[in-house]
Amino acid sequence: MLGLISLVLINAIVSFFFVRYDLTTEKRYTLSNVTKDLLNQLDDIVYVQVYLGKDEDFPVGFKRLRDATKEMLDEFKVYANGNVEFEFINVVDNTDAKQKKEIYKQLRAKGLEPTPLEVKTEGGTISREVWPGALVRYKGKDISWQLLKRHHGMSADMQLNNSIQAIEYGFASCIRNLSMDDHPKIGVLEGHGELNDYELADILNALSSFYDVKRVSISGSPIGPDDYKCLIIAKPDTLFTEKDKYVLDQYVMKGGKVLWVVDAMNTSVDSLRVSGSTVAVPYNLGIEDLLFKYGVRINQNLIIDLQASKIPVNKAFAGQEPRFELMPWLFSPLVMAQSAHPIVKNMEIVKFDFVSTMDTIKNEGVKKTILLTSSKHGKIINSPVRIDLRMAALQVDETLLTDRKKNLAVLLEGEFTSVFKNRVKPMLNGEQFLARGKQNKMIVISDGDVIRNELQYSTKKAYPLGYDPYTQQTYGNKNFILNCVNYLCDDSGLISVRSRDLTLRLLDKKKVRQERMKWQIINIVLPTGIILIFSLVYSYLRRRRFAN
Repeated sequence: MLGLISLVLINAIVSFFFVRYDLTTEKRYTLSNVTKDLLNQLDDIVYVQVYLGKDEDFPVGFKRLRDATKEMLDEFKVYANGNVEFEFINVVDNTDAKQKKEIYKQLRAKGLEPTPLEVKTEGGTISREVWPGALVRYKGKDISWQLLKRHHGMSADMQLNNSIQAIEYGFASCIRNLSMDDHPKIGVLEGHGELNDYELADILNALSSFYDVKRVSISGSPIGPDDYKCLIIAKPDTLFTEKDKYVLDQYVMKGGKVLWVVDAMNTSVDSLRVSGSTVAVPYNLGIEDLLFKYGVRINQNLIIDLQASKIPVNKAFAGQEPRFELMPWLFSPLVMAQSAHPIVKNMEIVKFDFVSTMDTIKNEGVKKTILLTSSKHGKIINSPVRIDLRMAALQVDETLLTDRKKNLAVLLEGEFTSVFKNRVKPMLNGEQFLARGKQNKMIVISDGDVIRNELQYSTKKAYPLGYDPYTQQTYGNKNFILNCVNYLCDDSGLISVRSRDLTLRLLDKKKVRQERMKWQIINIVLPTGIILIFSLVYSYLRRRRFAN
């Protein structure tokens, strides 16, 4: 009786305290403080629909992803004081073909993509589509999130583990963007031959879900971080005047962030499509001294890489019917991130086109972080570079591709010094000059095409950013650019959640094969044997007791 009363009292006392213990080594069930603060500030219901409903035909990997998603949303619900509700929906089980087709159309319109799946049944193998994604709604607005992150060249187990690691960041970033009253302003520079709205259509549409995106022409007019929190400079091809450079420089000194997506060499696939060959020569942009002062130099060269995408090449002889085959195009490197930085951690492969190398410059007070590099099987070709489509059909001598990894994307963080320090300044209506800026950050990418989406030229319809119409694969360009902008504009530190690690504990398949019988006996025969022995002993003792 005393023990029962003590148990009741202990439970009553504990009910007044909020305590949760995570006994896993990597704290996989513990939310970051940033996420907890975000959930505590919610003043309305966040409703989440996850399109991974109960389906016993799912492979084990999809079930793990579904269970991990549910566990994470349960944690969200606890820390949001009940302001998070969710349901799991299985759209595949809808028997009405017309209704199912309409649902699929709506999910695609929201930005979700299906994953093809082969399911074994008693009658054989059937193909079906699974939708590993979610829709997050808050105060009449919604954002989609793709739960399964596919990585080309990565094992299914690693893809699954990376997807599970990204669950907290994915849902937290969706909630943060939906709950923001005023979205930060992003400026996309124009006036220097930058990419047009058609070529930037997909990334502008994606950014518009999180930011107020505007085209901006500086034309010597001062701007500051209050006007635009971040500027995107996407593949300019004409000279920046001294006034324009001064505006950009002082924008950086005042704390404005810049994403430089810049080509050093003037060439493109479009020019090759017309004539079949071209010569890549350096651009004269006039911003080289700005970038050098901030900490990087984009070199006047192009890099070819054995790890590259493919383009169609006509293999037929003259006079024959055209016969196209996909051949490696070494001027389009496929880059896999090696850095553990949150911007590129677990990032899909990023596709580049005619990319130049970058060097970091010694600059006190500025930290340089290499985000992306070429592979170890590359070669630098200095300006001018003769390019011909027929190069794709040539046999590559791999022994010549000996140049080691080269920088393609660099993050700069620190207090930048003005390039106009100790120089004559352009007159800008008495604008106060800052020789040294406050703590700031910028990202420099040495390829302007990494942000450009392909177009259907007849309709001007934009393909998704990163989509390759030749191989019909979608690379990670969009996520890379979004992560860059999010990192530059993120004051809450939410993107740091992407850096968390969940250890993938895989079984040793060789050991499983060798010791299969042993572990089957331990896990099946031994427990059954113990129960039988206990039953026999119990039965014997019972008979002996009552016999006496």
